Parts: sequence; C-alpha cells; structure tokens
Amino acid sequence: MVNDYSLGAAFLVGMLGSIHCVGMCGGIVGALSMGLGESVRQSPLRMLPYLLGYNTGRLASYGVAGAIVGYLGAHSFALTSIGGIAVGPVVGGVFMVFLGLYLTQWWTLLTRLEQLGGGLWRRLQPYGQRFLPIQRVRQTLPLGFIWGWLPCGLVYSVLFWSASIGSATYGAGLMLAFGLGTLPMLFAMGTMADRLRRFSQSSMTRLISGLLIILFGIGTIAQAFTTDAASMHIH
Repeated sequence: MVNDYSLGAAFLVGMLGSIHCVGMCGGIVGALSMGLGESVRQSPLRMLPYLLGYNTGRLASYGVAGAIVGYLGAHSFALTSIGGIAVGPVVGGVFMVFLGLYLTQWWTLLTRLEQLGGGLWRRLQPYGQRFLPIQRVRQTLPLGFIWGWLPCGLVYSVLFWSASIGSATYGAGLMLAFGLGTLPMLFAMGTMADRLRRFSQSSMTRLISGLLIILFGIGTIAQAFTTDAASMHIH
C-alpha cells in the first residue's frame, strides 16, 4: 500500500531523475514551441499556458499507466509474500536501484526496457504528429498525453514500482507524484534549455542524483524487511 513515504520518495525520484528528461525530451520541448511566434517563445509568462497544457496531458498519461499496472499488480505478485516478506516493495526498491544505476550510467539495463517500448511508441507517434506544429493552447493537452507514452527507462522503473503497490488507485497516485516531481525541470526547460542541458550532462550531477535514488531503493527494500520484523515481534 502507498504511504506518505512512498509518495514523497516518488516525487523526489521524479525531481532527481528529471535530469534524464533534459537530454531525452529537450528536442520535443523545442518542437512544442517551434510553431509559436518569437514573442511567445521568448516570454516565460506567455509560454506558461502551453507548458501547463502539455504537462497536464503528460501527467494524465502517467496516471492512466499507473492505474493499469497497479491493477495488474494487484492480481499478481504485489499482494504475495515469501517468508512473510511482501514481494511488492522489494521489487519496487530493486527497480529504484536499477534506476539509480541507469542515471549514473554504471549499468544501463533500463535501456533494454526502452527498446521494448519502442513498438508501442511507433504506433502512437503518428497521432502526436497531428498536433504539430503547436499554434494553439488546446493542441498541447492531447500532445502531452501521447508524449507521456514515450519509451523512457525512468518512467518504466516507476511503473514497476507502481505495479508493486497492488492497487489501481495507489498506482495512479504514485505515478502522479512522480510526474509532479519532474515538473520543475521540464517547466524550466522551456525557458533555459541550454543551461539545463549542460547541468544535466555533468557527470557529478548524474552521480549525485543516481546515488540518492539508489539510497531510496535500498530504504524501500529495508522498510519491507523492517515491517516484517515488527509484525513478527507483535505476534
């Protein structure tokens, strides 16, 4: 079951992991504003409605995906246990560790998951192209919803975590908390993309972010064992 720790951790994972978004999504953010006038692109205030529309759609897609995998997880491993230890949180913690290793570029297992998601994206991408170039705010919401399905190891790792929650509602909540964590970086990307790109490509930035997410993963795994031990003590 999701709790304040899980939601807070998901938000921080989104915030720390969003340095990956700068390199992966920077070109798409550029495409988002390419059809707009120079006066709009150069004004953060006038760009705000467009960025809000896109990110609202993106977060909606995360919520839908989280609900789907949360529901599926409820009928698979999420509610099972081995030796009294809940499998779900352990699996979620392991994928957080994978995500940290992915960001530090020590082990890029999650890139294989991105490749697996390529088939779905090839089917969805033509629908997104219909809304480009962006000229009106109402185009940004459906484009953002489609873009949310872009193959991304960062998103996939949190989806596995959502599956371990064992509930459609809580899975959606976890993905939304994660999505909210990515907002500061993606909003800033619309106005200072060059500086953010240099920051995100820094090996130290990726190292610190990756290590912190690995610690979150280890903490999640440890929490599962601690909860089990406390339960045994009560009994």
